[in-house]
Amino acid sequence: MLFSKRRLSRFTVPAVVLALGITACGSSSNKSGSGGSAGNGVASKSPNGIVQAAVGALKGVRTVHVSGSVTSSGVPLTLDLSLVSGKGGTGSMSENGLAFQVVTTGNTVYIKGSDAFWSHFGGSTAAKLFHGKWLKAPATGEFAALAELANTQALFNKLLSSHGKLSKGSTTTVAGQPAVAVTDSSDGGTLYVATTGKPYPVELVKKGSSGGHISFDRFNQPVSLTAPANAIDASKLGG
Repeated sequence: MLFSKRRLSRFTVPAVVLALGITACGSSSNKSGSGGSAGNGVASKSPNGIVQAAVGALKGVRTVHVSGSVTSSGVPLTLDLSLVSGKGGTGSMSENGLAFQVVTTGNTVYIKGSDAFWSHFGGSTAAKLFHGKWLKAPATGEFAALAELANTQALFNKLLSSHGKLSKGSTTTVAGQPAVAVTDSSDGGTLYVATTGKPYPVELVKKGSSGGHISFDRFNQPVSLTAPANAIDASKLGG
């Protein structure tokens, strides 16, 4: 057995779910800015109204770039993914320095890991076999979480649906985008929503030892999804 698909899936699933699992809103931000309405008017809404405006703006989004880093149980997680609703996604992820590239398209997931990644999950034999190569596997069962990245609406619903009592924070600029903060009394994260253009979520921030940040941009910009050629088919490997 060159590697354990179950061990591999236990890496990829938490990397997606935990990294994107910061609750939508949280503790007050110290970022400065002027209050009041501006641009799209979202800054004048109630805290719940701001979140609902963000949810509404996300309906029909075709593509989005999601990037950032968080810490879960003391383990650093990073991601840099371009997602295409209903089709798949492409980008890179890492957990505790173990990096891999990922492409999901249709019902198939492709993974290209670093030598350290493959050594960790399959030892020296796997590292040699997969060096510079892609692994191909069905995007079902243990790899289903990666396939779910293609459903951007479900992804954002998961992020924005669960929160405690909300309050509106100050307006500020996040990555050059004017935005308003919404705070939550329950979990220590902050949601920033754009106050110009469509009220898209701009960033989720959570402070503390298990915190981090996830940014959202490049909404509806072109994303190319291409299945890697000459990938090694996992179904033809032992284990």
